Amino acid sequence: MYLADRSAPAGAKAAPDRGSGRAPAVASTVLALGTVSLITDVSSEMVTAVLPLYLIAGLGLSPLGFGALDGLYNGVSALVQLTGGHLADRVRNHKLVAGIGYGLSALCKPLLLLAHSLGPISVILALERTGKGLRTAPRDALISLSTPDELQGRAFGVHRAMDTTGALLGPLAAFLILGVAVDGYDAVFGVSACVAVLGVVVLMLFVPSGAGVGDIPPRPAAAPAARPAAARPNPVRLRDAAGLLRLPRLRALALCAVLLGLTTVSDAFVYLLLQRRTGMDDQWFPLLPLGTAAVFLLLAVPAGALADRIGRRTVFLTGHALLLAAYGLLLLAPDWPALPYLVLALHGMFYAATDGVLPAAVAATVPESLRATGLALVGTGQALARFGCSLAFGGAWTLWGTGPALAAAAAGLLCCAAVAGFVLRPAPPAPSAPPAPDPARRP
Repeated sequence: MYLADRSAPAGAKAAPDRGSGRAPAVASTVLALGTVSLITDVSSEMVTAVLPLYLIAGLGLSPLGFGALDGLYNGVSALVQLTGGHLADRVRNHKLVAGIGYGLSALCKPLLLLAHSLGPISVILALERTGKGLRTAPRDALISLSTPDELQGRAFGVHRAMDTTGALLGPLAAFLILGVAVDGYDAVFGVSACVAVLGVVVLMLFVPSGAGVGDIPPRPAAAPAARPAAARPNPVRLRDAAGLLRLPRLRALALCAVLLGLTTVSDAFVYLLLQRRTGMDDQWFPLLPLGTAAVFLLLAVPAGALADRIGRRTVFLTGHALLLAAYGLLLLAPDWPALPYLVLALHGMFYAATDGVLPAAVAATVPESLRATGLALVGTGQALARFGCSLAFGGAWTLWGTGPALAAAAAGLLCCAAVAGFVLRPAPPAPSAPPAPDPARRP
């Protein structure tokens, strides 16, 4: 069981001959989906950047209450991912299912203008995360199916870099709107709704329908056909989806995603901890995600390409080591002026080394007909684990304070990373057979 070795996985698509022209490093489907994600993330991160302060300072929510709501915000998405992934594989139209998810999220943004209490806001956020859950696995399947196996890390890195550009612009837009608008939060929610609609329009117009496999360069003519052509593919059943867990590599990936997700403190808590540690003024709080997003944007593509070259296991585990270093700085470092920059840099490096590398590794282990379902299985396990982490960390903060809560998270991350390193270790090489005797040689 291993995340990925340094060679191309079994069944990898053959690279085209140089004489027939080199294929583009990134498929057009990846670029189109990256544009959709960029626009959608501008909309989503505008809300995410102001939500912690809006709920805690504006509505008086406790850290435990915010942890429960933040867990709901991510947990609902996790539960729906399985539905979105299986539905996309079953109807064999990934764009349709992804479009429904993007549309539902866009519809929820203007509803935030009408909600000014915790109950309605919780319902709206749950619906918005339902849309995210529906679209995530079909979108990643479109990326994977449009890219040769040996370039999966680079393709996901390019998409995550474009996605993170939106995450960079969203908090900046929220900061500017809060500075000039009278009803700052309502203005942020209104502009976010308009941007979300634009993202749905771009998806409908520019992302090709189907699985997007047309971007993959064809095999050379002399190569034998991988499988006979069929008039209609067999329908995907729930039994087929459940059978994916019999794949040893996928089980290992799912186990490690869950273990490490249980100790990954949510972004909102990291930013709240950093603000309290440094005494930062509230007006600068929406800018904190910019630091993470900027580093993520710079390193997402290089990290994906590095994972393709040296192995995704190494890059993935290194990312969690960087997150552990960020926890250590928040716990132990003196009050340096550079502390916020160091923590945000490590936080962004963590995402660059893990966010695109994990789905690239999953895609290499799952057959094409169940690609969205396999991605959803691992993503659901990871998101549910982070839901549990949000609840646990919010409760520990409320009962014991920030220091003991973060120390417990750091200790858990260290232990879970050690287990993940063991589970994802490279398989030992098979023993070589003894050389066959030379029949022409006499004893």
